[in-house]
Amino acid sequence: MRRSFITLLAANALSVTGTMLSLLAVPWFVLESTGSAALTGVAAFSTTFPIVVSAAFGGTLVDRLGFRGASVLSDLAGGLVVLAMPVLTWTDGLSYPALLGLLFVRWLLATPGETARKAMVPELAALGDVRLERAVAAYDGVYRGAAMVGAPLAGVLIAWLGAGALLVVDGVTFLLSAVLIGGIPRLEGGVSERGGYLRDLRDGLAFLWRDRLQLSGTTMLVVVNMLDTGVTQVLLALYARDVAHDPRAFGLLAGAVGAGALAGTVGYGAVGERLPRRLTYGLCFLLAGVPRVLVLALGAPFPVALGVTVLSGFAAGAINPILGMLQYDRIPAPLRARVIGTMTAAAYAGMPAGGLLAGTLTELTGLTATLYAFAAVYLLASLPPFACRAWRELDRDDPAGVTRRRPGSAGETR
Repeated sequence: MRRSFITLLAANALSVTGTMLSLLAVPWFVLESTGSAALTGVAAFSTTFPIVVSAAFGGTLVDRLGFRGASVLSDLAGGLVVLAMPVLTWTDGLSYPALLGLLFVRWLLATPGETARKAMVPELAALGDVRLERAVAAYDGVYRGAAMVGAPLAGVLIAWLGAGALLVVDGVTFLLSAVLIGGIPRLEGGVSERGGYLRDLRDGLAFLWRDRLQLSGTTMLVVVNMLDTGVTQVLLALYARDVAHDPRAFGLLAGAVGAGALAGTVGYGAVGERLPRRLTYGLCFLLAGVPRVLVLALGAPFPVALGVTVLSGFAAGAINPILGMLQYDRIPAPLRARVIGTMTAAAYAGMPAGGLLAGTLTELTGLTATLYAFAAVYLLASLPPFACRAWRELDRDDPAGVTRRRPGSAGETR
């Protein structure tokens, strides 16, 4: 019965690959059709803002529709919207406002599908007799691997086929994902009978507010995602230009984090069930942020900086699997999608400010001072697992107990 879990991984790999294709194809598509960097920036906003909105409010709909049904519907609708972009361009023409509208709808529809697939992991892992630690690590590893492959593949396909044809490929990946998920057995029902939409949404928010451990973890992610955005979009580019004097350093440092994280996820999947969760999470969170920024601030030789960055990425690979275990272990199945969606929206909410913060602070204080400041905030954000009482609950979790649950009881709060 592991076929259903493997099917979920394959569907998510297709969807994530399509997402990466779209993230590169759309800016190129806009630049080709408008020639304006400013309009390309507005299009980028139209792909990020709806993710936050959809993650915050779409999770409740996922719980009401059921995980499988919501995933299929999201992929079908999102795929058709993506296909409409090149089709309209090649036929009657696609105006820029219409393109923005389609982009907004496309990302508004895509996020609930991602939430639904993530919410299916515990039941399908139990059905396939896969330990939950390994299932969560496999899911995150496939996500990271597909993202790594999707970006360079998009560059090749743009040069070979053009941005419009690449959007067709993107749309097809979503349709194939819908077909695969549609073949998975239905393991859950909706919760529409429990009340109206606003009441369901409020129940999810209230649950997260009461769970101090997950609330603390979400707050850590808000801060660190904001910092990561500033580092990736601004500080690494400045380091490559002003310190390494080589634009290739930008790409190598950014890629090193992803490669290290993929290896770290695979490693955690192999041995994670034997590691103490709180200590592992705290140390990995600390090592994922502070060293890779501090080594740049210290002006270390580039090979040293690259090596430290790979190790920081490796440490980051354990973070998402442990967070996934935390979510599946503590969130009741009927609330799972809306709580995960709320956490995702919060984690994304601070990202737009990261680039602004990094750029402004660098203008005021210089690159080195900004790197030291970011390293200090990374350090402060990593302290809760060591200092906050709520995190001791992570030590009392019994991973084997989570894995032994059957699909009908997975995710119950203990």
